[in-house]
Amino acid sequence: MTAFPLPPNATIGIVGGGQLGRMSAMAAARLGYRCNILTPEADSPAGQVASAVTLGSYADPATLRRFAEAVDVITFEFENVSAEGLDLLASIRPVRPSPAILRISQDRIDEKTFLNKAGVATAPWRPVGSLEDLHAAVAELGLPSVLKTTRQGYDGKGQAMLRAPEDLAPAWERLSPKPLILEGFVDFAQEISVVIARGADGAMAVFDTVENRHANHILDLTLAPARISAAADAMAQSMARLVAESLDLVGLLAVEMFLDARGNVLANEIAPRPHNSGHWTIDACPVSQFEMHIRSVAGLPLPPAQRHSDAVMKNLIGPEGMALWPKAVATPGLIPHLYGKTEAPVGRKMGHVTRLFPRGALPGDFGIADALGPLGL
Repeated sequence: MTAFPLPPNATIGIVGGGQLGRMSAMAAARLGYRCNILTPEADSPAGQVASAVTLGSYADPATLRRFAEAVDVITFEFENVSAEGLDLLASIRPVRPSPAILRISQDRIDEKTFLNKAGVATAPWRPVGSLEDLHAAVAELGLPSVLKTTRQGYDGKGQAMLRAPEDLAPAWERLSPKPLILEGFVDFAQEISVVIARGADGAMAVFDTVENRHANHILDLTLAPARISAAADAMAQSMARLVAESLDLVGLLAVEMFLDARGNVLANEIAPRPHNSGHWTIDACPVSQFEMHIRSVAGLPLPPAQRHSDAVMKNLIGPEGMALWPKAVATPGLIPHLYGKTEAPVGRKMGHVTRLFPRGALPGDFGIADALGPLGL
């Protein structure tokens, strides 16, 4: 049986070989832990910095057993992992966050149902199992509205904006797998998020609320802290705590939210893992989201999630982002991070850069554009 807190040189198993696993493994190494990465990729970003790699399918029972028996505790770095596979892993070693939490985050209907039962406000929504259901849902929620797949959607994939009645049938035919979910359109002023860590003892560490800006449905900029009212900030922080407690979370969680034009905070999605909107914490906080992730998984104490600086994080996406890399490493004041990916197709997150400002001195948009220099907004 695994003893917590994990002693130095224990091995943390990470399911998934992407950049979130990479930065988690780097944080684990600083705390004296080894990491074993389960991935089908021979040269994954996480595998490049880990002490061991288990190559194989996330759905192969023999691979899963071999992986679990080689580690002391297991976590994951993205949601598109088989929950059944995590159940098998959990029968051999502790899995943090639990497979039950992963199941909720993998299905938008389950996610919205859980959030609403927990008392967390969301945009109005309806499940859609047929074209007739879609017409009935639109009659209730109105247009415009957003039709989404319930599973496997990210970075704008698996969704369609419905603006007119003639949009319904083509969107229903195009989106799969079924069933779908219709969400009422939110007149949002800002997209914000909160990253929170929670230990097995219930202790929590909550990072500052941040503002997120997207381009082509992919996160482009994160501003820390979010430039929102004190009341909205308090609502966002309280919502993150409520979600973590209601899930009985052990691990790290990001709660993505909308701030609407009337000042209401609405939950959009939850992600029980490190999150793109938390990358700024590597450079602007004594303890990053990745170290909080490892600490909560390993059973270590959670220090306060303090910010010593304001920050702007910009993603480097696809070939355009990689073209900015020479400027990023040559621009004084920019802190560059590259993920070790060998190919840069359109839409792929290749790295990010962070710019720090004195605490309380985050500038307006013009100042941010100037601070990012040749990268621009």
